[in-house]
Amino acid sequence: MNPGSNNKEDLSIRLLIVDDEQSIRKLCVTVGEALGFVCLEAESGESAIALLEEQPVHMVLSDMVMPRMSGLEFLERVKKLLPRTEVALMTGHGSIETAVQAMKLGAYDYITKPFSPLEELRLFLRRMADKIRLVEENEFLRQRMDTETAAHGIVGSSAKIQEVLRMVSRLKDTRTPVLIYGESGTGKELVARAVHFRGAFAARPFVAVDCGSLVPTLIESELFGYEKGAFTGALKSKQGLFQAADGGSIFLDEVGELPLELQAKLLRVLQEKEVRPVGSNQRVKVDVRVIAATNRDLEAAYKSGSFRKDLYFRLNVVTVHVPALRERRTDTPMLVHWFLERYAAGSELHVSSAAMKALMQYDWPGNVRELENCVERAVALGNGRIIDLSDLPPSIAAGSAVAGSPIEIHAAAIPVERTAGILDPDLAVAHAIAAPAHSSGATTDLEDIERATIQRVFEQVKGDKALAGRMLGISRATLYRKLKRYNIGVGATPSGVPSHTLQ
Repeated sequence: MNPGSNNKEDLSIRLLIVDDEQSIRKLCVTVGEALGFVCLEAESGESAIALLEEQPVHMVLSDMVMPRMSGLEFLERVKKLLPRTEVALMTGHGSIETAVQAMKLGAYDYITKPFSPLEELRLFLRRMADKIRLVEENEFLRQRMDTETAAHGIVGSSAKIQEVLRMVSRLKDTRTPVLIYGESGTGKELVARAVHFRGAFAARPFVAVDCGSLVPTLIESELFGYEKGAFTGALKSKQGLFQAADGGSIFLDEVGELPLELQAKLLRVLQEKEVRPVGSNQRVKVDVRVIAATNRDLEAAYKSGSFRKDLYFRLNVVTVHVPALRERRTDTPMLVHWFLERYAAGSELHVSSAAMKALMQYDWPGNVRELENCVERAVALGNGRIIDLSDLPPSIAAGSAVAGSPIEIHAAAIPVERTAGILDPDLAVAHAIAAPAHSSGATTDLEDIERATIQRVFEQVKGDKALAGRMLGISRATLYRKLKRYNIGVGATPSGVPSHTLQ
């Protein structure tokens, strides 16, 4: 939704107050403006509809009983005109049943008049705005799943994952052997597939082999093939996986699990570019690019004698390290929404700020694979509208309530590279916008990320605080507090750009 024209007011929540009593409208406007909303007024349902046709808003707070058009009729008109606008109703104590009926017709909620205490109205409007922001944040994350990401499945914009993608880009058109390091569940095969399928050899075969799952006595025949009668049960000749990959790439996952005897034969294939099927005296030429992966330290393995040194150096021409998920926490929101698209495609399922905070704070020993399982579980067990803490495994949900946690991570803690065409398309800054830290004076890695992120975005938008807040996904008030805390923008020039950024 993009209410109104492109000006600074559009960065705020727009609220329409509809009531035939001017005193009620003025009271609601006062509370709304104190919350940072842009407030509009209408004295009847008809005038409100006319206004909404010209100036769409995020939220409507309407009286239930109005002359000529009832609150229910007004609700139905608004929902047809602006389906995504949230409508709340004000009602007297005697018409609560009607208000409940309105909620069944799509109203956000109702609040009774008179507002006592006034704080009740403030909290009501703030909760309503939080829902609007949550929906927008979730939709923005879904939109970040661009076609390039869909092609190779490597999701994220953190500095570490961007480095992986840069390596993929350099290697995709070469035949250089690649060794991919990474813990289990980090996505090593995705990287291998990206190296193959994003390059000039994408139309050629890609064969993936899990060396750790092959039966030791059958590894040789699987990799190199066999002749009829080579062993009991060999009723006909069979082509090996290296021959199947001829002209393309073979991915040897968990290559460190290969027995030493097979390591020697693999080395010969790499050196001579030929294979000898089991039971045959003939050698078959193969042209295969080898991409290997392991979660073991192969350097330590060859020093201990469990892995051949010569094979290690033959495989380790170019190394790509795939970071653990705990090393790129700010990619978590994008990954969550990537998996939501997979397991709840077409739905409007959202993730609450509390649940996202818990997901970002968890260490993920099983990495991206564990996160995927967690999201699939939450989709299956959730209510189909929102994923909250209660939908997460207890071990993950409990981590969000750790005593002394220094910061509260914002649900939109993601990089914003192309929003409004303002920022550098290659910008890969990790956002971790947070609530105020405790006053202990201690800093954390996330605080360092936050400081660097705000500084970078503030400079990119040339000191425009309103636009910076929008880019970062935080309110203007929160941004001012952060700028003051991190001493950003102090000594700015009249144009708003910090003096130290001018060349």
